[in-house]
Amino acid sequence: MNQNALLEWYGRFSRDLPWRRTRDPYAIWVSETMLQQTRVETVLPYYARFLRELPDVASLAEATEERVLALWSGLGYYRRARMLHAAAKAVAEDHGGRLPRSPEELRQLEGVGAYTAGAIASIAFGKRAALVDGNVARVLARLFAVEEDVKSAAGAGQVWALAEELVTSVNGPAGDWNQALMELGAMVCTPREPRCAECPVSADCQGRALGIAGELPRTSPKRRPVTVKRVALVIASSSRVVLARRRREALFGGLWEPPAADGVDPRPLAAELGIEGALRPGGQVVHVLSHRRMEVAVSVTSLGKRRRWSPPGDDYDAIEVVRIDEVASRAHSTLARKVLAAAGVLPLAKGHRAGLRSPSK
Repeated sequence: MNQNALLEWYGRFSRDLPWRRTRDPYAIWVSETMLQQTRVETVLPYYARFLRELPDVASLAEATEERVLALWSGLGYYRRARMLHAAAKAVAEDHGGRLPRSPEELRQLEGVGAYTAGAIASIAFGKRAALVDGNVARVLARLFAVEEDVKSAAGAGQVWALAEELVTSVNGPAGDWNQALMELGAMVCTPREPRCAECPVSADCQGRALGIAGELPRTSPKRRPVTVKRVALVIASSSRVVLARRRREALFGGLWEPPAADGVDPRPLAAELGIEGALRPGGQVVHVLSHRRMEVAVSVTSLGKRRRWSPPGDDYDAIEVVRIDEVASRAHSTLARKVLAAAGVLPLAKGHRAGLRSPSK
């Protein structure tokens, strides 16, 4: 394989991304954590804000979990934020605030797997450490005609072995090489309709030579997400809204949202909250997670002068009346934002309008 051709292509055509302008291990760690299962375009504003508010390991370690989750709100996969926070505390306590340099030591940190360890070690520290993400797996499966399912033990083993061989033999910085593989997968060797005519290593591609590049990598079919019916109750005035905080161990743990419950009838939830006023429909929200399709029927009622509230059900550990202009500073999910938008309490963030349906007339 002509590795120099790929490095030259990367130097000429790679995207100008903020985490590529630094060798700060902390900044690279944050970027790689955010980029897991999340598009670059989505990550960019979160990355900038996170580093502005928490610029180093010490500031992240000292931050409260509420603040970390608030900065992460809307990015999804909140377990990543909790593990990043926990790992920062370990780095501050056990490593003097400096990230370990070797992949083996990095993997001892919570939330740092083989890919993230390889990325930090190679990009920040210049170690000849391999990495494999979805883009790299696709590129290598096509270049070397790997016909095993790349998510199976055998297929993943083949792809990782290839990645390790290549990063060891490359005549250039290991970090640049790893990023070149990822960039090729993101920009040229795409999942559908790979642009082989633009590929700097197409002459070396065994999948293309065999006429099967478009069929690779082999993967098992994805399971369809399970539909979950929920009801959410937005209790609001013109300036305030009731939010409940989900228990840490629950889905969306630690995040604030309008009280919700499983089912299709909002009246039991309203009764548990002691709501006596009329409920009016606020529309339906659809929110798709990796394994769940959540269909949430939103009901709206007026906030009176009541001062004491009790968290409903077993999924919440706190409930408060919050000023609407302070909701954004609370840790909350995109789903919570959709629910509040359906009720007319908040504007919907750009890109999420498709998740709302108007109430039936």
